Amino acid sequence: MPKKVHLKETPLLIEGAWEVCNQVGGIYTVIKSKILNVLQQVGDDNYCLIGPYVNNNISAVFDPISDDGDDLVSRTVRSLRNKGYEVHYGRWLVSGRPRVVLFKPHNEAWKLTDIKKSNWESHNIPSFDGDDLFDQTIMLASQMTDFFQELDNLNNSDKKVVAHMHEWMAGIPIPEIRRRNLNIKTVFTTHATLLGRYLAMNDPEFYQNLEKGTYNWTKEAEHFNILPQVSIERAAAHGSHVFSTVSRLTAVECKYLLGREIDAIVPNGININKFEALHESQVLHQRYKEKIHEFVMGHFFQSYSFDLNNTLYFFTSGRFEYKNKGFDLTLEALARLNHKLRVNNINKTVVTFFITKQDYHTINPIELESRAVLGEIRKICDAMEKSVGERLFYVASKGDMIETPTIEELIPENLRLQLRRTVQSWKTSRLPYITTHNLKDDAKDDILNFARNSGLLNYEGDKVKLVYHPDFVSSMNPLFGIDYDEFVRGCHLGVFPSYYEPWGYTPMECVARGIPAITSDLAGFGDFVINDLKRTKVEGIETIHRKHSDYTHSAEELANFMYDFVTMERRDRIAQRSRVEQSSYHFDWNELYDYYIKAYNMVMTR
Repeated sequence: MPKKVHLKETPLLIEGAWEVCNQVGGIYTVIKSKILNVLQQVGDDNYCLIGPYVNNNISAVFDPISDDGDDLVSRTVRSLRNKGYEVHYGRWLVSGRPRVVLFKPHNEAWKLTDIKKSNWESHNIPSFDGDDLFDQTIMLASQMTDFFQELDNLNNSDKKVVAHMHEWMAGIPIPEIRRRNLNIKTVFTTHATLLGRYLAMNDPEFYQNLEKGTYNWTKEAEHFNILPQVSIERAAAHGSHVFSTVSRLTAVECKYLLGREIDAIVPNGININKFEALHESQVLHQRYKEKIHEFVMGHFFQSYSFDLNNTLYFFTSGRFEYKNKGFDLTLEALARLNHKLRVNNINKTVVTFFITKQDYHTINPIELESRAVLGEIRKICDAMEKSVGERLFYVASKGDMIETPTIEELIPENLRLQLRRTVQSWKTSRLPYITTHNLKDDAKDDILNFARNSGLLNYEGDKVKLVYHPDFVSSMNPLFGIDYDEFVRGCHLGVFPSYYEPWGYTPMECVARGIPAITSDLAGFGDFVINDLKRTKVEGIETIHRKHSDYTHSAEELANFMYDFVTMERRDRIAQRSRVEQSSYHFDWNELYDYYIKAYNMVMTR
């Protein structure tokens, strides 16, 4: 881990992204979670974010402020407003409450044709027709560029200014800043090359072909119909004073697909304070595991039961990229694990949750009905419990109790009959469903098709069960009734053996919650664990080899690790959770923000 570093001088830092005040994916987490560290370095007066005013619930995350200050940003906002621009200036309602400048993309719709013409003539960036998201991106970029122009005019070179832009969606201002010769230093961070993501999904020899330099970026971008976006990405990469990415793996993509070697690696961190539970970690795990127990009983026990005390909960999550996220490898390893547990007669059950986002019609009504009936069974049992307590207390208080009363004496017959009828009406001979929802394209779903082809269909004799939940987990969800963070706390192991993952927040967030996790050496996070921490295994993090290993060997390695985890003694898993949480400081922004500071020190000397 590098020694602590500090800014050699404090610039005005303007950080821009499509996900400022607008949660779409992982970049939102990156930017939001490090704000306190940014403010600690440069202070509130020297930091501002810039992004789109597009969030449908913007009032929940944005608090307007006045522009009557004498600082450079306030003067720039005031000047733009005087020229007729609609500028939303306020504070982002997250930890640190940083200042933000937001623009409505469609305010530039009247000059969209001119913007496209200028992008082509100035930077050789082509455009789509009829792609609203792309159009919004370049219209936002036009207003961002005007903001930087006005800020530079008012600054008159009095203060150093650094513009740090994230991803292609906020990339166009960088080549424009260079073309207009503004006195603003620029940093561009790509969190994943767009072309790399598409190629990885479609080429089984992606990494081999990448390092051979065999891809023609123009031809491939045209093939996937993403040439305009990739052209923006390349223009920002080549135009920036400092070009950065989040991992060594993505750095290779940048070299071969964007045509420029990176200057700095800026790993993603997390705010450990958000997750800290210290001595409460095991208590929280137990509490939320009980919630998952309730779901499992409703999902499986209608068909058959198994011992929840000997059940482990695995999960994987992320956007639905079947190969890139390693869903395919996870399923293959689970099929092998099922065989190993059955052959060796291991008295454990593994329920594995696939939490992702897919199009669906509704939650399976049979699933909801089962949960409702299970709730009715609980009510009857609660009434029986109350009856037993009251009647036993009455008999005992009389002082003449020779023998303990029978269950028939303690529980009224009507309750016993009601319980029997309810349970009998609830029970079914069908297999438990794999998916909790009715998918729109069930027949073509990769996860379901693997289950069908492999026979991993939740048979009673299977040691490994699958639950495919094609929606986010939240407290508003009637199936779980807990938030995603709480769901993770209740699980035993996170499984993320990605084939393509520029960074990978999910295993890092597991570790922060004291939950062991599996990553791969093709994930930026896994590469960081191996190379930057100089350890192939930080406590609780297992890195599966995929870079120089074929699919079969990787699947067997993953299955063997899962088997070892399942057969571990319970007290050892408890001890491991404690050690996992203690080692999570490696990934805190207090450690990793130094990489950003180095990039800013670098850019101010160029």
